[in-house]
Amino acid sequence: MEFSSITETLKKIRSKEISVEELNKIFIKRIKNNQKLNAFIYFNEQNIEEQSRKIDNLNQDLLLKGIPIAIKDLFCTKGMPTTAASKILSNFHPTYESFVTKKLLNQGAVFVGKTNLDEFAMGSATTTSFFGNTINPKSPPGQPLVPGGSSGGSAAAVSANFCLGATGTDTGGSIRQPASFTGTVGLKPTYGSCSRYGIVAFASSLDQAGPLSKNVKDCSLLLEVISSYDSKDSTSI
Repeated sequence: MEFSSITETLKKIRSKEISVEELNKIFIKRIKNNQKLNAFIYFNEQNIEEQSRKIDNLNQDLLLKGIPIAIKDLFCTKGMPTTAASKILSNFHPTYESFVTKKLLNQGAVFVGKTNLDEFAMGSATTTSFFGNTINPKSPPGQPLVPGGSSGGSAAAVSANFCLGATGTDTGGSIRQPASFTGTVGLKPTYGSCSRYGIVAFASSLDQAGPLSKNVKDCSLLLEVISSYDSKDSTSI
């Protein structure tokens, strides 16, 4: 069974053609079978299965119910490490959830892992991570190419069909450039439309959270979920 978009996959879940647990087991298998791309810093199969079972038992019709989403490892996530691709934070486990990731969880997203990036988001090729380089899924055989950066792990994960969407951050091109390198859709939203609360800062006057996806319609849906006013961010609209 193919899963090429969030909107089409939601139809399958709502019609009970596939359960959330069954869906995410497919994506778990994809991730486990192709770890050479090094798209993820953190991946926990048991955690994904627990999330999936919990959402399967919900009767609510959520905007992202059961959809596998990858999270750039710059967003604080409760119960999952947040490293910013740095050895300094390799053992950091936040006790709170970033605003953006909380919005995704509230709409039923399943987090399949934390994606690789340039250390502290400072780079444009995902080659400065303490956890190693990420490889572009579009690379020709034997010619490993960069996926762009700093959100290279998120772009690679979407491009390689490890998830149906991902979060990134863009200060000077860190969503848009890796999207262009990997054949995905990436958007830097209007400054202030997506809260920066719980994101490891690079340059607060420019940083903006945004989505990566397979198509424009999915990107629009993800933006709808993550953009909203947040009193904890002084620049929030």
